[in-house]
Amino acid sequence: MCNVQATQPWALGTEHWASIKRLTWVVLRDVNRTFGGGIASMELLRRSAKTEGWFDDQGHAVLTAVSRLTPGTNVLAYCVGLGWIVSGWAGALVSLVAASLPASVVMVAFAATLVRVEHYPIVRLAIAVGVLAATVLVASSAWHLMRPYLNRASAPRASIMAAVVGGLLLLGTTPVRVLLVSAAVGALLGRPEPADVAAVEQ
Repeated sequence: MCNVQATQPWALGTEHWASIKRLTWVVLRDVNRTFGGGIASMELLRRSAKTEGWFDDQGHAVLTAVSRLTPGTNVLAYCVGLGWIVSGWAGALVSLVAASLPASVVMVAFAATLVRVEHYPIVRLAIAVGVLAATVLVASSAWHLMRPYLNRASAPRASIMAAVVGGLLLLGTTPVRVLLVSAAVGALLGRPEPADVAAVEQ
């Protein structure tokens, strides 16, 4: 059962303020202790919300779907929805602030510090190493995703996709358009049959 009934925003009694305080702490704790994207934060919020009795797994599914359809950052949309369920407009506002303000302060402080120290060789080296490490990780993940499909049967399809992507990049096409065109070409070419994973590993 999906329990997503919001408290009316004008019902500001003692119990309501207690709910807002608890909501603020839960969002502040769960959103600001994760790295790498909003999915982990949303999972922590799901567990906390289920423990608090704010909604069940079906309510989480509804919030996740709505946050995915909402323009902007998914986790912020999720937090606003969670806040609305718990405490109406007041809950939505405090959830948004609790989810976004701490990270914003950290990033402003980090950017201000970086501007002051970026001229030091050791800092430039650290940035270069970080960029290189991130690039290697992304490339490694992409390789493991593509590897099962890189076989003789899929070679023509892979070559066409590579040519399309390379051509679009050379033309200065934006990444979003590259993804959209690649998805359209992939749909026209059909889904390839992946190679046997054990055989690929050998």
